[in-house]
Amino acid sequence: MTSTTSTTPATLVVLPADVQDLLFKEAHTAHTYTDEPVTDAQIAAVHELVKNGPTSLNSQPLRGVLVRSDEARARLVAHMAPGNQAKTLKAPLVVVLAADLHFHETLHRVAPHVPDARNLFTDEQVRHDAAVLNAALQIAYFIVGVRAAGLAVGPMSGFDARAVTDEFFPGGRHRALVVANIGRPGPDAFRPRAPRLAFDEVFTSV
Repeated sequence: MTSTTSTTPATLVVLPADVQDLLFKEAHTAHTYTDEPVTDAQIAAVHELVKNGPTSLNSQPLRGVLVRSDEARARLVAHMAPGNQAKTLKAPLVVVLAADLHFHETLHRVAPHVPDARNLFTDEQVRHDAAVLNAALQIAYFIVGVRAAGLAVGPMSGFDARAVTDEFFPGGRHRALVVANIGRPGPDAFRPRAPRLAFDEVFTSV
């Protein structure tokens, strides 16, 4: 049987301006949400899209917990910063996003093109840094993917990361990085956009 998988990339096109605006220019972090539920199927569809984003050695260290039960939500809210508690309590869905610090155990599956990939991460600090960096990349893809699915997202780092890690990822294998509220935006969901740095403040040429 002939494989349908191609190693030749599809022709790249510029996204229409309105799509670019939807994902970046007009998108904002949401602070309130309607009561409309967010389903597992919606999040699975986001994953199917954003799992294709690049990571080092295709390592894919991002792991997540969908916090749905009232009991689990209360445990999470107890560890959120005061300013994040009310909106986390009320959001239709909350996701705890973490880095798998033992991602190297699946490299034989996701990076078969590098047979000794696992051996590149025997040093614990090197492995930790790679996990956090690449999971952070995947979190950025996830945020854009949620927006592409027509939902609003409120990513937060204002929480006790060690306590949330212990609560939702016991065993020391993971590190919680971001808590994200997801849903349809509610009244006064968006604040005015804060200033962004200019191109020449960010980039130089050499």
